[in-house]
Amino acid sequence: MTDFTYEVDADGVAIVTWDAPGKSMNVLTREAFGLVEEYIDRALADDAVKGVVITSGKKDFAGGMDLNVLASIREESGENPAQGLFDFTMNGHRILRKLERAGMDPKTNKGGKPIACAINGTCAGIGTEIALACHRRFMTDNVKAKIGLPEILLGIFPGGGGTIRYSRMVGAMAASPVLLEGKMMAPKQAKGAQLVDEVSADPVADAKAWVLSATDADIVKPWDAKGYKMPGGAPYHPAGFMTFVGASAMVNGKTQGVYPAAKALLSAVYEGALVPFDTALKIEARWFTHVLMNPSSSSMIRSLFINKQALEKGANRPAVDDQTVKKVGVLGAGMMGAGIALVSAQAGIEVVLIDQTQEAADRGKAYTETYADKGIKRGKATPEKKEALLSAITATTDLDALKGCDLIVEAVFEDPSVKAEMTKKVEAVVGEDCIFATNTSTLPISDLAKASVRPEKFIGIHFFSPVEKMMLVEIIKGRETGDVAAAKALDFVRQIRKTPIVVNDARFFYANRCIIPYINEGIRMVGEGVSPALIENAARMVGMPLGPLQLVDETSIDLGVKIAKATRAAMGDAYPDGAVDDVLFWMADEGRMGRKSAAGFYAYDDKGKRGLLWEGLAAKYPVAGDQPDLHEVQHRLLFAQVLEAVRAFEDGVLEDIREGDVGAILGWGFAPWSGGPFSWLDIVGAPWAAEQCDALEAKYGARFACPALLREMADKNASFYGRYGNGEQAKAA
Repeated sequence: MTDFTYEVDADGVAIVTWDAPGKSMNVLTREAFGLVEEYIDRALADDAVKGVVITSGKKDFAGGMDLNVLASIREESGENPAQGLFDFTMNGHRILRKLERAGMDPKTNKGGKPIACAINGTCAGIGTEIALACHRRFMTDNVKAKIGLPEILLGIFPGGGGTIRYSRMVGAMAASPVLLEGKMMAPKQAKGAQLVDEVSADPVADAKAWVLSATDADIVKPWDAKGYKMPGGAPYHPAGFMTFVGASAMVNGKTQGVYPAAKALLSAVYEGALVPFDTALKIEARWFTHVLMNPSSSSMIRSLFINKQALEKGANRPAVDDQTVKKVGVLGAGMMGAGIALVSAQAGIEVVLIDQTQEAADRGKAYTETYADKGIKRGKATPEKKEALLSAITATTDLDALKGCDLIVEAVFEDPSVKAEMTKKVEAVVGEDCIFATNTSTLPISDLAKASVRPEKFIGIHFFSPVEKMMLVEIIKGRETGDVAAAKALDFVRQIRKTPIVVNDARFFYANRCIIPYINEGIRMVGEGVSPALIENAARMVGMPLGPLQLVDETSIDLGVKIAKATRAAMGDAYPDGAVDDVLFWMADEGRMGRKSAAGFYAYDDKGKRGLLWEGLAAKYPVAGDQPDLHEVQHRLLFAQVLEAVRAFEDGVLEDIREGDVGAILGWGFAPWSGGPFSWLDIVGAPWAAEQCDALEAKYGARFACPALLREMADKNASFYGRYGNGEQAKAA
């Protein structure tokens, strides 16, 4: 069996079908790319073949390139990996250029054979780039199908000719949403963006009909015809000059200059627009190679593609029988419970949504109704789909409705006594095999499990808000949690199409353990007289999506006060954040609780829209005359998170650095360009990191002390992925 098959129909149309054996989605391998060329050569050489249609034998067209190929090429190329990657990329250009020219005379542009692409489902990455090289693209009218070039989200950019072809088709400005934002588009939207030419109920039939009727002029690409001019103007044209100036400003504004792929993509488009098409492809290949050689890109690919995929497929799942959830009970119909009910219903799971009053339960179910109505308004859902979602959810106050549930997700108020009461009541109703999961962000799971008569079937599931948007779910094992409970939680997370990480029980688990020091370091600097604007901009300029002050506004200042009081009570004299509490408690006393009160570290207008930093902060905490260096502020903010991640791994709370990196990016947006805290340490090197720890500790205190594991790795010049990259647990130094 091969990834592509070739068949000539009775009308003389060669059908090249992409159907990778044993895979649910087509991904392009080196061997498969060679087959594409072989079949194109065969079609062009056969006088009986009038043209070609490329399609898929699966429900979707393609998911892109197998990114493991890039790693293998790098390894095979020995001391000159850049040359190996460049040669591989140029060979891909040669194949797709052969497809695009299709045997036509180089001088007259006549005599070629039409090649169409019948896109029968979702199409991404190299799949889209193959389609762009074809002469006509027909896409299914299925609204669930999407097409795009999302490579930028993985730290690279379209390097199979997609950058040059698409920017020359529509112009640099129009290409930006597709190339620089990685947007995946529905069929009609894609036609408007010229990613496809036709939206069809039967793409293969329509593609064949077009192939049989196409003329020589129909298959000549604009850049191969005489008199081609780039839409919107080339860089040396007045209009084009303004376009590229604007594009450069937009890219740097959005990326803060920390994402190498965005700058490289823009450079490839700009420089490519100055030269003939084939030279532009070479420029694209050079910039693509440049990005692949950047440790940032390889780290992003590893974390956001390879490791994320491995975790979603159960890399750390216990070896027990399938635990697919059939009926889930959700306790608490507030915002969190309502979101859990929604995503469960979307996964086709029967849901029982429980609250104290019928009104509250109905309000929780109405959250799904509102969500579906918005989807219908945007054309992303149908009334039938809405009805199916609502019919999957039973909103009630009756605990007897939980009978038959194989999973309970408790999402009641963050109070141990309330949670304990619900645990006892529900366990008396459900079967002995039912797994009980508590949704909590801070309360120790082992303590909560004391209320359970079956602690081996008790586990923590920490959802991030809003549930339907946040992709990470943190699963927390208590001291007595069994393998079946862990497997049930993992299988549930897989069903609702989110990414799981599994951690052991400890204060704040993993995510909050790292987020809180980041927020605290920012607040601490306010108390020291560091300019709030410097704090916030330093964070964004190092790749954090939100500065620490904006983040605490979003999560609410009164929640920060509550966490601080509970932590102080638990730690006693060892509590290290008194200086943070001075600022935080004063803000709460002033009634500035963050976005929810339209008053926090930022000012908000009457509609709740965030404005500038609150000027009144300076009256209590005036900005010092001498301000720290930008990099010093950035180091404080980064190391506050990174060192906590290392300690969590060292302590055994985190068992797999892959989960640490993926969880950091998806959970709180840790500098995605770095690939996560452990990848960042590998980029900068353990020796440098240890030196910075020593300098920060000397100046700011013990919270920056170098963990023993990091010190030992620095002494040996070891890397985290070199030692623990396959999921090995930390060995104490």
